[in-house]
Formats: sequence, C-alpha cells, structure tokens
Amino acid sequence: MGAIVFNLTTAALMVLMFKGGLALVGEDTLRGRPVPWAAVALTAVAIGAVVLQHSWSGAMDALDSDPRRSGWWRVVTSVFMQNGGFFGALWNIVTLAAIAALAQWFWRGPLMLVLFAAGILLPERIDALFGETDRSTDPRNFAGSSGATYFLAATLAAALLLTTTDTRQRLLALSVPAAGLAMWLAQENGHGLVTVYGFALGAAAVPLAHRLRRRSAPPTSTGQAEA
Repeated sequence: MGAIVFNLTTAALMVLMFKGGLALVGEDTLRGRPVPWAAVALTAVAIGAVVLQHSWSGAMDALDSDPRRSGWWRVVTSVFMQNGGFFGALWNIVTLAAIAALAQWFWRGPLMLVLFAAGILLPERIDALFGETDRSTDPRNFAGSSGATYFLAATLAAALLLTTTDTRQRLLALSVPAAGLAMWLAQENGHGLVTVYGFALGAAAVPLAHRLRRRSAPPTSTGQAEA
C-alpha cells in the first residue's frame, strides 16, 4: 500500500508541474510553436540509452550510479538509464519529453539544457550542504531520469509564479514546492526534495532569462520610429 501511495503522490506532483508549464507557455499557443529540437535531442538520448540497456547486458553495471563502483561519468550516464521496468521507463521518457519541450519554449534551448544539467549535478551537492551525505544502497536508486525531470519541471513552476498576475496560476505554482516539501517530510520522497531545489533555481534563473531575451531581441529602427 505504501508503494502505491508513493507512486500516486509522485505522479500527482508531476501533473501539477505539467499544468503549471502549460499555463506558463500558454496551452493555446502550442500548435504554433517551433519544434523544440533541444528537447527532441534530450529525449532521443534517453530512448537510445534504453535501447542500449536491452542490447548490452553490461550497460547498467558500466553506467549506473552504484556508489560501490568508480567512474566520474556515472552521475550523468545513470540519469539516462531506466530502472522501473517497461512502464517506469515509458513514464520517465514521456514526462522528460513533455517537460523538456515546455522548458525549451520558455527558457529556450541552451538555458533549458543548463537547468537539466543542474538537476543532474546539484541535488547531491545541496544535500551535502545540509549533512545529507548518505548514499542510497537500494539498486532502484542507481539510475533513472525522473529526478532531473522533476527538477526541470519545478523551474517552470517558479517562472510561472514570478511572471503571472493570475491568482489561480500563482496558487498552482506555489503548490509545487509545498507539495514537494510535504512529500519529502512525509515519505522521504526524493522527487519532492529535488522539486524544491528546482523551484529555487528556477526563481533565480527568471531574471537571467529576461536578460537573455532582451539581448537577442532585434533592435528597433529609430529612423522608422521617427518616420
């Protein structure tokens, strides 16, 4: 029963963040948006990693994040390995594709990739700052893209909070870190904790995103304006 509740709350948090991402970019604008090629590439890497897992029996041993094995690359490669069976892998890849697309449309490709990389590299270091240095010994935690995806999705919730004036949308955005923190305290659910981290970084990244947009915007012609 505990595992069912864990999975349901984890899925519900993703649904909250997905709705926040849709509100942020505008659901009615999706059909007119360009193909998010960076998100497509990220998803292709995740799919390729699953194919590799099923075609090479030593893939998990070589690429997961088992703390008993050495390898600097494991922190990155383990994210693209999947360990939840067929349905777990399908859920992780579909949510990665959807969240990465929404994130690219708001943050743009390069910043989206930076934030996804932050979701891979930062949580463990932040945990260490708070004394959470114990590494899991459960093999189910040695691989999977869900942590980085939840981190990236939470950045969208933070952006929604800071860019909308709609009260309902702000409440939706605020519910994301609140739910994440509650999940961590009640279940020790790591998805909730990385969501809080992602929300904090997303809030910090919004001014940078605005600055980058202003720099890339085409200059207005003063001659035309005066005419």
